Amino acid sequence: MSNEDKHWKRDFPISRPESNEVSRRDFARILTVVSGGMVLGNAAIAAKAFFTKKERASKRQRICSISDIPVGGTKSFVLENSAVPYILVHTEDGNFYSYEQKCTHLSCAVYYRPGTMKIECPCHNGWFDVKTGEVLQGPPPRPLNRLDVSIEGDDIYVQKT
Repeated sequence: MSNEDKHWKRDFPISRPESNEVSRRDFARILTVVSGGMVLGNAAIAAKAFFTKKERASKRQRICSISDIPVGGTKSFVLENSAVPYILVHTEDGNFYSYEQKCTHLSCAVYYRPGTMKIECPCHNGWFDVKTGEVLQGPPPRPLNRLDVSIEGDDIYVQKT
């Protein structure tokens, strides 16, 4: 080994095993900063949810014709003046149901599982009753937000309750 190779060792006298060690104080500092960031992030999400303008009850809106959705099929849509996705379900018993297409647990997209009469949230194995929107299984804390469905002739209408 030449003198040039030893020069950097004199300038940076840290052995490899010591460079990988983290003291308890450093670990506690890192843990505090990360935890504080998570608390601030959750507080920001809660503040946004609390202070954002709530949607007003919308008027009745035509979604589609009965013939547009086969039995066991669905149609996704958004109400006028809204950004919230909804789903219209045509069940095997011939009825129509409409719900907000976001799980009440972590807002994952939900979808209808044909033949089961259940709406599934694939993120954490959550299940909802297609007739009521009530939670059947999993972590969702409350039922899906429901829209009233009415049929006039061949047209399907929905309205917020």
